[in-house]
Amino acid sequence: NPCGCPGLPEPEVPELNRTERRINMKRHHPAEYTAKPETWKLIKSNWVLYLFLVPAFVYFGIFAYAPMYGVQIAFKNFVPSKGIWGSEWTGLTYFTMFLQNPKFWDYVRNTVYLSLYSLIAGFPVPIILALILNDIKNSKLKRISQTLTYMPHFISIVVLVGMMSSFFSPQSGFVNTAIKALGGEPVYFMGSENWFRHMYVWSGVWQGAGWGSIIYLAALTGVSPELHESAMIDGANKLQRIWHIDLPAIMPTMAILLILNCGSIMSIGFDKVYLMQNNLNLGVSEVISTYTYKVGLIQQNYSYSAAIGLFNNVINFITLVTVNRITRRLSGSSLW
Repeated sequence: NPCGCPGLPEPEVPELNRTERRINMKRHHPAEYTAKPETWKLIKSNWVLYLFLVPAFVYFGIFAYAPMYGVQIAFKNFVPSKGIWGSEWTGLTYFTMFLQNPKFWDYVRNTVYLSLYSLIAGFPVPIILALILNDIKNSKLKRISQTLTYMPHFISIVVLVGMMSSFFSPQSGFVNTAIKALGGEPVYFMGSENWFRHMYVWSGVWQGAGWGSIIYLAALTGVSPELHESAMIDGANKLQRIWHIDLPAIMPTMAILLILNCGSIMSIGFDKVYLMQNNLNLGVSEVISTYTYKVGLIQQNYSYSAAIGLFNNVINFITLVTVNRITRRLSGSSLW
């Protein structure tokens, strides 16, 4: 002590527990810190839970990653008798052929138009339906409403298109019967380019709205009733509570689903478009997936169709990464 005064005893520093030491180590020495021992210890102590992941890994390994071996035929002149390795290497020939196709931009435009139309029309409907169902107090009415909205999801695409053909038939469909009863002329909805996109999109919205609302209903169950009670005491009406409580609660779910939907912007479902397609609406119904089917399976040009599919997936991947980054910056929610 410089002044010669008796000094105070040094305070005892409590020993840091293991968690605090690990936090400090990670904070001050991030390069030297490793969580591998802790991770393996956690896996070893909970090995039964990780065992449940094995079927998922096997499924994706067999049906998602193993088929990637065949992607190389997009760069070869594939001949089945020679096999993948024995076929001649052609490089980017088939990609160039697709890009130079006179109808390339027609296929891309039709695909993007249907995708964006379906996204804009179909994305908000499940959210609105979930908010409505969540507000129904009568449990019996709520169960009936949920069942009725879920049922269209289980209708086969083939059956759905058959129903549309019957309902909108110019001769016997009840829609055209009503039009004629009102003094109008019958309309061939399924064979009109002006009506094809509306028929495709809104039938899909009707079929998928109830099923799509399930995940939002699950998110809404996590909203504390105390928040609504406090808002009601403060004088908030129903719309204000939805806007300031319910929507912020499901916003992360909305962001994730939006990213996933944007990641498949170029992947229009082949089956429904192909079933609704005919010579009269071919100008707007020929999308990349139907063109790939005709080239690959009907014309048996496997390398060309593989190149188109790979081109499609690359565009989807770029879109997914871009939208994920934008969503993370705007809302803080993202896939990674």
